[in-house]
Amino acid sequence: MSIGFIGLGSVGGKLAGSLLRNGVDLAVHDLDENLVKDFEARGARAGGGPAAMMAACDVVITCLPSPAASAAVVDQMLPEIRAGKIWMEMSTTDAAEILRIAPLVEAAGGAVAECPVSGGCHRADTGNIAIYMSGARETFDAVFPLLTKMGRRVLHTGPLGAASTLKVMTNYLATTHLLALCEALTVMKAAGVDLGVAYEAIAVSSGTSFVHETESQLILSGSRDVNFTLDLVQKDVGLFQQIADRFEVPLDLSPKIIAMLSEGQRVLGQAAQSDRMIELLEAATGLDVRADGFPMELIDDEPEEEGYEVVVRRSYQG
Repeated sequence: MSIGFIGLGSVGGKLAGSLLRNGVDLAVHDLDENLVKDFEARGARAGGGPAAMMAACDVVITCLPSPAASAAVVDQMLPEIRAGKIWMEMSTTDAAEILRIAPLVEAAGGAVAECPVSGGCHRADTGNIAIYMSGARETFDAVFPLLTKMGRRVLHTGPLGAASTLKVMTNYLATTHLLALCEALTVMKAAGVDLGVAYEAIAVSSGTSFVHETESQLILSGSRDVNFTLDLVQKDVGLFQQIADRFEVPLDLSPKIIAMLSEGQRVLGQAAQSDRMIELLEAATGLDVRADGFPMELIDDEPEEEGYEVVVRRSYQG
């Protein structure tokens, strides 16, 4: 099976790297030619562009920064889609956009696998990230061997649109806890609590989370470089808000978070690292929210393992 991968950025490059590391015949494309050259040096082939890749490959994967970017790429691929071709969308996108584009791909004879990832760039780099997949079960079965080379836990989430909806929900939750952690750590610093102790107190308690175990370390070390920028965070929270608006669900936290992120972008820059939000509180209080002993970058020290399907728990009625 010949695979094409379009989008070699901070997440896509790591996912494509996992495929290459695991022996997949891989063609790649990105607007940044230097990224393509790096993959060529590692054994991949230059794909030549979306249309050429869809013509030559059985499966083409996209991992791009916005729904508009994905739509533009699919427009180029559509003339080359035919029976047996699969488009795998691994971008964080809008479910409505997936549902708009999918019929175009299917009308040409192709299949669609919607496969966003969750778990951070450091886990994408080691093949230990989680992957949601929406689409027909037969399409899931066809791409499952690829998914297990890029991720450890793979969840079939149902019909198209479900995976993107779930992904923006998880990013909304992660952003909520990031902002709460910024406030919590700043208050602990103001109260004179040792921040190393505060970190461990959160980690062993009901207050912990994946975000704490990762991003809090980068906040406290002073690195503040989680490889995920405010423009991307704002996009994802905005997509979550759009879902709420579409279904007329009144929210209190989401609009406040969007406003906080907007202030962060105004002060720090549109594409500042998201964990630099702590710096707004440092500026407001005059405090330095850092501590010794924390890493400057996140490294996934879990060994790479073969991926597996996560089975949804069901209640049984007798």
